[in-house]
Amino acid sequence: MEPADDLPQFDAATLPGTTPAYVAPAATGIKSWAEDDRPREKLMAKGRAALSDAELLAILIGSGTTKLTAVDVGKLMLQGVGNDLNALARESVKQLCRHPGIGPAKAITVVAALELGRRRKEADAAPRTTITCSRDIYNLIRPNLMDLPHEEFWVILLNRANVVMRKTAISRGGVAGTVADPKMIFKEALEQLASSIILVHNHPSGNRNPSAADIQLTKKLKEAGNFLDLPILDHLIYSDQGYYSFADEGML
Repeated sequence: MEPADDLPQFDAATLPGTTPAYVAPAATGIKSWAEDDRPREKLMAKGRAALSDAELLAILIGSGTTKLTAVDVGKLMLQGVGNDLNALARESVKQLCRHPGIGPAKAITVVAALELGRRRKEADAAPRTTITCSRDIYNLIRPNLMDLPHEEFWVILLNRANVVMRKTAISRGGVAGTVADPKMIFKEALEQLASSIILVHNHPSGNRNPSAADIQLTKKLKEAGNFLDLPILDHLIYSDQGYYSFADEGML
């Protein structure tokens, strides 16, 4: 017979001649861990690659339960799908809520993060543009500069294989010109770990010849790029009718 709830209960440790039973210590929160072991701090100090799958999930989950840390919850989630992230990504919000410590809000966060990962994988699989000549640059930038009534200055960042990593507008100006700040140009390239840079700006007038200011700026940026080991491969002056390439004309 089980004792009634209202009867007094005794701890075995208080009874003579008995050995107290082992009582598991209460779970301690992540905040009590060494700073280098906390998932968020660990990511900041050592980078994302240093974290386990469970620790990355813990950052998404945010908090655990009274008995489980967020890392414990992440481990149990992974164990529930055989430690297969692809299987976890296939689970619905309802299915994720069956894991200990996971409610709808946490499940939605995990689903959203895994969906972003899936979309990134699709984007990586898409064909990427390789620059082999000035015509490739013109065709790449044309959708961005076609029919513009004002000047814009763009940079195209390449990896070591001359594959386009990103194209970014650095400045927008008026009909007569725009300002290209070298600090902004190289800041973008350094942050993206680019291997080389292509400069592009348009002449709304249709005149493709470089101005004295264009030539001076190109020379200045080329010297800075050489110093930073970020070579300027070309500077293209765009117009809807054609283009001028500093590289093709031997101006670099």
